[in-house]
Amino acid sequence: MSDGARRTFALDGLEVPFEPGQTILQAALAAGHYVPHLCFHPEFRPHGSCRVCTVKVNGRTTASCTTPARDDDVVESRTEELDELRRNLIQFLFTEGNHFCPSCEQSGNCTLQAVGYELGVTTGHYNPLFPNRPVDASHPDVLLDFNRCILCELCVHASAEVDKKHVFALSGRGITKHLVVNAESGRLGDTPLAVYDKAMSVCPVGVIQRKGRGFAVPIGARTYDRASISAIAVPRREEV
Repeated sequence: MSDGARRTFALDGLEVPFEPGQTILQAALAAGHYVPHLCFHPEFRPHGSCRVCTVKVNGRTTASCTTPARDDDVVESRTEELDELRRNLIQFLFTEGNHFCPSCEQSGNCTLQAVGYELGVTTGHYNPLFPNRPVDASHPDVLLDFNRCILCELCVHASAEVDKKHVFALSGRGITKHLVVNAESGRLGDTPLAVYDKAMSVCPVGVIQRKGRGFAVPIGARTYDRASISAIAVPRREEV
C-alpha cells in the first residue's frame, strides 16, 4: 500500500477509516461508531484492564483499545455474543464492589452505570460480595470511597504521568487486588493530592469526590440522564 492510500477496516459491516498508529477503538470512535468501554481514556496509553471493549478481529477476540487497526480486517463489535460478554463483565463489577446507585453522588455521571444502561443491564445477577472497604475522609477537600473502585487504573496513571505525584497505586492480585494510597499511613490526607490534579477528574465511577459539592447538579439533569453514553461518546455519527 502506498502512503497516500486510504486505510480502512470493516466494523460490523461498515467501512471505518484509520490513521497509522490508531487502535480499533480510537478509529471507531473517531469515525462515529460507539464501542462500549470503561478503562480507556484518550490521554493515556491503553492497557486493556476491563475488557469491556472486547471485539472479534477476523474471528478472534481481543481488546479493541490495545489492538492496532489494520487494513482490510473484519471486526465484529455489537453482536449479541459480545454484548452478552460485556453485560457479564459489568455485572461482575457491580457484584465485586459496593455500588449503591440511588444514593451515589456520581449517579447520572457514572460511566459504569451508563454503560450498563447502554447494554441493558438491569440487575447485578450474581450474589454481591459486599467487601469491607472503609471510606477515607482524611483529606480536607477530597473524599475517597473505595467501595466504588473498578480497578480501571486511570487515577494511577493520571497521578503518576500528569500530576507527577504518584498518589495512587494498585496492590494485590486477583480477587485481592485493590486501590491504595501511597502514604506511610495509607491515608489520603497524608498525600499531596490537590483538587485541581488530573487524578481528580478521570475516575469513571465515584471513588474520588470533592467535598462540599454533593448533588450540586440534581439527579435528572446530569450527563447520562440527558443522553445515552453512546450518543455522548460519538455525538456526530457519520457513515463512511
